Amino acid sequence: MTLKDRIRSTGKKKILSLDGGGIRGLMTVEVLGTMETLLRSALGRGDDFVLADYFDLVAGTSTGAVIATCVSMGMPVDRIRRFYLDSGREMFDRASLLKRFRYKYEDEKLSDKLRKEFGSDTRLGNDALRTLLLVVTRNASTDSPWPISNNPFAKYNQPDHPDDNLRLPLWQIVRASTAAPTYFPPEVVDIGRRAFVFVDGGVTPYNNPAFLAFLMATMDPYRVQWPAGEDKMLVMSVGTGSAPVANETLDPGSMHLLYNASNIPGALMYGASNQQDTLCRVFGRCRHGAPLDREIGDLTTGTGPVEPRLFSYARYDAELSRQGLDALGLPAVDPEHVQLMDSVNYIDEIQAVGRALATQVTPDHFRGFLA
Repeated sequence: MTLKDRIRSTGKKKILSLDGGGIRGLMTVEVLGTMETLLRSALGRGDDFVLADYFDLVAGTSTGAVIATCVSMGMPVDRIRRFYLDSGREMFDRASLLKRFRYKYEDEKLSDKLRKEFGSDTRLGNDALRTLLLVVTRNASTDSPWPISNNPFAKYNQPDHPDDNLRLPLWQIVRASTAAPTYFPPEVVDIGRRAFVFVDGGVTPYNNPAFLAFLMATMDPYRVQWPAGEDKMLVMSVGTGSAPVANETLDPGSMHLLYNASNIPGALMYGASNQQDTLCRVFGRCRHGAPLDREIGDLTTGTGPVEPRLFSYARYDAELSRQGLDALGLPAVDPEHVQLMDSVNYIDEIQAVGRALATQVTPDHFRGFLA
């Protein structure tokens, strides 16, 4: 079945959404491994069954874009896990001292890994992508979020359009989504008649791209036009761990320029991700998710302002505080070892968090979407 045929086919649609988070993407990989095993069993399929056989649209931001592309290309989770374990430390290649005023890590090794894994000549419109793929980037040249997809019906994906995105190198689009400011240099991409400077999609409101993926799947301008309904669409969202910085003894006088420069970006990303999750639980029927806060809880019960709901939804994410890790049964994991995006020296602990989070995935979360 071609991608066009898959998009236009009738039946229930399934969306997979993957957050950004650097090397913490290994948490996502462990959750996906459990999903793949569970689906193989529930659908009576063998080891050749992969997540691309189940999900119709896969969305990702930053490290989530890397994993989403692997999934869309039909890679089994074991291969994706091996890619992160073998390449994780190499991809975080420290920049020279002079360059560290601009960014911490060089991008050559990361780019080489992406070219090797996805193919240096593979384009966004290549048939190697078996599902719809949504990669979230930020175009710094236009100061705007740029969600880029391989949707063959999209306005900017037409062969006669001078800026046809389907001609873009796949590896470079993914690299653009991973260009986290201060971590990696930006990526310059030639699109049609001009070059644009791209940075990490995590510095848009869509580090968690779940609700954006739903909008792309249903809104008329995107031309996918799948029907909404909690019995017609399933959205599964996987995070890379949250690490809110609580400080009960904070002195207002200590909130100087350096404090704000180091804390505000993370606070905005956390707030945006929380908002995307909340929107999914309000507009969708939430089947699973940790409490959003102590006032509204997890929104898995009761009715809301949107009835009937527009899709079924499940969210898997871990709080990487001492309290959160203890709740996952991980007293030996040090929060400081798993909170940073570049904690390549503590991959084993990151995997442990992912495996603990993966135990939350159950067949009931796929209820009604296993035929």
